Order: sequence, then C-alpha cells, then structure tokens
Amino acid sequence: MASPPSSSGEMGQPAQSLVGKVILVTGAAKRIGRGIALRLAAEGARVAIHYQRSEDDARRTAKDCGGAELFRANLESVAEITRLFGDVEHRLGRLDGLVNNAARFTRFDPLEITEKDWDFIHSVNLKAVFFCCQNGARLMQKAGGGRIVNIGSLGGIRPWAEHAHYCSSKAGVIMLTRALAKALAPAITVNSVAPGVIPFEDIDERGKQLIEVTPAGRGGTPGEIAEAVVYFLKASEFVTGQILAVDGGLSQR
Repeated sequence: MASPPSSSGEMGQPAQSLVGKVILVTGAAKRIGRGIALRLAAEGARVAIHYQRSEDDARRTAKDCGGAELFRANLESVAEITRLFGDVEHRLGRLDGLVNNAARFTRFDPLEITEKDWDFIHSVNLKAVFFCCQNGARLMQKAGGGRIVNIGSLGGIRPWAEHAHYCSSKAGVIMLTRALAKALAPAITVNSVAPGVIPFEDIDERGKQLIEVTPAGRGGTPGEIAEAVVYFLKASEFVTGQILAVDGGLSQR
C-alpha cells in the first residue's frame, strides 16, 4: 500500500505564518498601503509603517496596527532609502518581508511630458523600488531569507495613452520583479501584485469608465489587494517571479 505524500514532498510546503515577522510597507499611511498594513497586523506581523508627508495618516494607521513603528523617508533619495533600512534594522532587529507600495500617478499627453514629469514618476515608481529591494534583500540575507512583494499596476500590463510615463514605470516594476526573482533565489522570493481600479474618493471619470467595463462589475478594494500580498508573503520559495493581476478581469478585455 502506497504511503501518503509528505507535507514537504508531493504536497508541497505549508504556508508560512506571518506571526512575529518584521515586514516593511512603503507608502503605508493611507489607501492601498494602509489596507496592506492593517491586514499584515491582523496576521500577527510586526509592521513597519513608512511614510513621507502624510504623518497624521501614518500615525493613525500605526495606531490601528496595534502600535506599529513609524519610519519617515523621501524615497527619491537613495541615501534616505539606505537610512530607512538601517533604521528598520536598528529598531526592529531584522527584516523578513518588504512590500514596495509607494508610488506616484500623473496624467499627461505624452507629447507634453517633460524631463521633470518623467523623473517625478520614475524616481519613486521604479528607481526607489529597486533600491528598496536591494537594501531589503541585504537585511533578509542576514535573517536567512525573506519575501518581497512589489505593487505594480494594470498600467504596467495594458497601455494607457495619457500615462506613457506611468505605464513605463510599472512595466519596469514587472521586469525588475522577474529579474530579481532569479538573482535572489532561492532564499528570497520576489513577486508582484498588479491592482486594477481601486476607487477612492478622488476617482476621476476615466477611472469610473474603467470600472464600467470591468468584468467583475465593480472596482476593487484595498483588502483584496492585501489578500494577494499576504499570499505571496506566506508562499514557499517555489512561488517567485510571478505577477498577479487583481483587477476583476479587466486585463483580459
């Protein structure tokens, strides 16, 4: 009689627990970042809340996460990114997970985009993501491994005519995710969640139009993005280099 498969063999590895794991979320003061931070705190993680300007919102999120640690840094500066991760190590002792959520979004006719407009988006959406991954991975190596989740966008999968600079930055996040997944394997996994339309109070008419053609018939929620992030943070090292679109089917249209 055949013996049942072991938990570490044919059946794979059990999902990791996030209890006690130190996880840094960039841009965690509000919106999707806040939703991710709250979910991680509910999972028992020690959440590190990064923010730049939204201090009041960041303090509220930290309080709602059970008294999470706050870290302020301007992600346009590599020096400040380096200091941020040094502070995390000094105050929390280690780093087990990183969620690169901080991002910027603007809309321009591509023939009117200036160098300043381009750099405004790419300095945070792509350059900062790389240097956060770099610094985060160095700390994770000290801890024996870790998990990185980059928040991408439907705009990195589908072209939007008036967001050429933004779409380019998020497409870059997707390729960066795949390249780092190979470079940092097997101890550190790197995956990406690509949200569709997640409406907030300032949603514009174009966002409303996208919701109207979303197969799910509605916009998404921060909680649904957080669910996907948690999946990648808990998954085994066999899940890496993946891009998960959480968009109600919009990317399939």
